[in-house]
Amino acid sequence: MTSRSTYHHGDLRQAVLSAALDVIADEGPSALSLRDLARRAGVSHAAPAHHFKDRAGLLTAVATEGFDLLAAALAEATDLKDAGVRYVRFATDHPAHFQVMFQPDLLRSDDPQLLAAKERAGDRLRAGVAELPGGGRGPDPRLAGVAAWSLAHGFATLLLSHNLAGPVGDRDPEDVFRTLAGVLFANDAPQPPGE
Repeated sequence: MTSRSTYHHGDLRQAVLSAALDVIADEGPSALSLRDLARRAGVSHAAPAHHFKDRAGLLTAVATEGFDLLAAALAEATDLKDAGVRYVRFATDHPAHFQVMFQPDLLRSDDPQLLAAKERAGDRLRAGVAELPGGGRGPDPRLAGVAAWSLAHGFATLLLSHNLAGPVGDRDPEDVFRTLAGVLFANDAPQPPGE
């Protein structure tokens, strides 16, 4: 006889999201199947579709949760360098979210909750750039934001894909990132002529 828990789950949405994060961390987002996640959560195969409709809906929910977590992490940053450290820490603490968040082909790019969460995270990065002397380096503060994001995102991506084992070695990756950010975003860095 089937147990009652097969038909009723206290927080099905969160149970499916948690199972999805486990699968993504172990096998990547391409391995996700709503049917498999339902089995893992102990519910009927149709139950996850009630919350997510389909795989893209589920991955959009994962990305939305990730951007919310990232925005919260960046909100506590003391400056742009600290925001970068927190970005790297977020990626290492939440690698499954990180894998999905920046793959727009997997997501419903027009989802209002996703767009709002992305905006909150972007606002936090822009706030850090605005605190640089002159509101950012060079004539376009947006490019300073792209440079900061590129450094943090690239470092986190290389770290998660084990491409920095040699250069980082047994050093704390956050300390290594602070050093890199200090080189590129030093307050006393010379400005280009005419700036």
